[in-house]
Amino acid sequence: MIHRAASAGFQRSADAYDRARPEYPPEAIAWLWAALALTDGAGVIDVGAGTGKLTRPLSERGAEVVAVEPVEAMRRRIAGAAPKARVLAGTAERLPVGDATSDVVVAGQAFHWFANEDALSEFYRALRPGGRLGLVWNRRRLDQPLQAAISDLLEPVRGDAPRHASNAWRAALEGSGSPFAPVGEHEVDFEQSLDEDGLVDRVGSISFVAALADDEGSALLARVRELGRAHAPIRLAYTSEAFAYRART
Repeated sequence: MIHRAASAGFQRSADAYDRARPEYPPEAIAWLWAALALTDGAGVIDVGAGTGKLTRPLSERGAEVVAVEPVEAMRRRIAGAAPKARVLAGTAERLPVGDATSDVVVAGQAFHWFANEDALSEFYRALRPGGRLGLVWNRRRLDQPLQAAISDLLEPVRGDAPRHASNAWRAALEGSGSPFAPVGEHEVDFEQSLDEDGLVDRVGSISFVAALADDEGSALLARVRELGRAHAPIRLAYTSEAFAYRART
C-alpha cells in the first residue's frame, strides 16, 4: 500500500526531486559499503529507489543493483542515473524478486514510508543467509535558521505523511520480533549549496508539498522563494544518518 502523499506527490515532483535533493555524502556511502560487507558484484535490492540517488553510487562501486520503485515517474529517472541497474516496479511489501536472491537490501530516504512487519518479512525473504539491511537518510538540520523556517512552513500542510525524524521506524525494525539485529550506525554533517530555484525545487520535491492543490502549493513555494532571498547565499545544513543491520539466523 503506497501512501497517497507518496504516490501523488512523487509522481508530480520526480524531476524536482532529481534536480534538488542532495546526494549522499561519499563518507556515508563508504561507511555503508563497509558495514554491509559489500564487494564487487554483490547483489543489492534498493527498495523505494526514487530517482536512483542511492542506486547510482552503489552501482558505480560495483554492486549489481535491482532498483525497486512503485512510482513510474521516479523509475524513469533511474535509467539515466544508474544505467547498469535493473529497474523494477514494486513495493516493499511485495518485492518482485525470488527468495534468497540478494546479499543486501537498502533503502535511501524511504524506510519510514514502509516501516512495517510485512516489509521486513519481504526483506528477510529476499536475502541470502547472513544478508544485511542498510538504511540512510539525509536529515534536515533544524538547528539551522533557514531549515527551521522551512519546517515552520511545512508543518501545517504535512498531514499524516510519515517522517524519519519521528523515529517510529525504529520501533518496527528494532522490536523483539524483528528479523534483523543492529550492526552499527554512522553520521556525517554536510551542506548543500542552492540558488533560489533550487531551493524551490528542494521544498517542492517533498511528497506532501507536491500533492497540494496548485494554488496552495504555489503560495507555499512563493514563501520559500522569499526565504531564499533572505538567506542568500543559500546553504542548507544536513546530517546524513546511515544504519546497518544483519538478518538473524
